[in-house]
Amino acid sequence: MHVTHAVLCPIDFSDSSRGALKFAAAIAAHFGTVLTLLTVNDPLLVEADEMAHGPGRLADDARGELERFYTDTFAGDLPAAITTAFLVAAGQPAAEILRQSEAHGADLIVMSSRGATGVRKLFFGSTTERVLRETTVPVLVTPPGEAGPATLDEVRETVRRIAVPVDLSVALDRQVRVASAIAEALSVPLLLLHIVEPVRAMVPGHLHTASIDGERRDRAERRLHEAVEALTPRVRTEGLVMFGEPAEEIAKIAQDRGAGLIVMGLHASAMLGSRVGSVTYRVLCLAHMLVLALPPR
Repeated sequence: MHVTHAVLCPIDFSDSSRGALKFAAAIAAHFGTVLTLLTVNDPLLVEADEMAHGPGRLADDARGELERFYTDTFAGDLPAAITTAFLVAAGQPAAEILRQSEAHGADLIVMSSRGATGVRKLFFGSTTERVLRETTVPVLVTPPGEAGPATLDEVRETVRRIAVPVDLSVALDRQVRVASAIAEALSVPLLLLHIVEPVRAMVPGHLHTASIDGERRDRAERRLHEAVEALTPRVRTEGLVMFGEPAEEIAKIAQDRGAGLIVMGLHASAMLGSRVGSVTYRVLCLAHMLVLALPPR
């Protein structure tokens, strides 16, 4: 059975996933959606526990831990008007996150970029990357060490400004539209950003690189201007075109301009579906802030 709307939050019981849970709860409360907490047990642990204690005990224990983790995260002051579901699965973390996302009709996955250490860890670095490679729904990735908000006002204070790196592809309009809606809801400004990678001539002097770079910059500035003009005046928006290595420039500019959220698109492949681009993953590694990754569909 599919839930109409849900926010899925994978939990590995680390402080990082506690911060992700607070963001997930704030979003679920704002939109009136179901908040689904998921933890994934290692199949080898499940098999060993079943041999020692019979089937089902480990799953029951994990569910109890999940419920206590939820209660402890909010110090008993649980968010009002949220329907909460607790799921326990066994398998590879990324595969189970994606499977449960589809099975429970998730509109959004909220997860940390890093997880815990020890036997129960989800290896969140690689898990997050794998989820981004296969997801068909947006994923909000929270940075390690992020305590998470208690209210929507604290979400606004965390975000401050939204940076939207765009590559001027057909996905630009959707990416900007989503970011603009978030900016309007939070009453924060929007920064549309395009990074022009300088042309590198294989043979020195063979190409007129300066004129080529200038033309690319002019084209990018015109396209960003069109995107800014098309947005609602209720959102304060500016466009910025810079030269450099995309991931490094995106992370640096977002930090320098006080952005707390980066909204990035995931590139598409006709054969493989949505795939995290190298720039998106590199930004996740460099930027200590929220990143919302949008699949092409």
